[in-house]
Amino acid sequence: MALTSVATFRLSRLLSKASVTSPLRAPFTRYVGPQGPSELHEEARSEPGKDTVGELLTCPFCMSVWVASTLTAGQLLWPRATRTVMGALAALAGADALQLTYGALVAKTTGE
Repeated sequence: MALTSVATFRLSRLLSKASVTSPLRAPFTRYVGPQGPSELHEEARSEPGKDTVGELLTCPFCMSVWVASTLTAGQLLWPRATRTVMGALAALAGADALQLTYGALVAKTTGE
């Protein structure tokens, strides 16, 4: 359960907020500005047919329902491969937390 939760969190953020996946969201969203480390704030386009997909693609909470469902199905159909992917996503989430913690500690000690 913990592995699924952490992997779902990381993949949902990657798909809905990461700057690297912005080109995948671009047909359905419009760029507003940066929103945290390596994340973007985007809004759904108000065009018919694109607004619903845009809302899904910009909302990590909405995306997590689909990601968790996909990972759960993957665990049933391809357990070994899915566990490997989930382990990598969990490691990325841990690395992100450590990077942010390190950055905060450096900022605190240097007064930046």
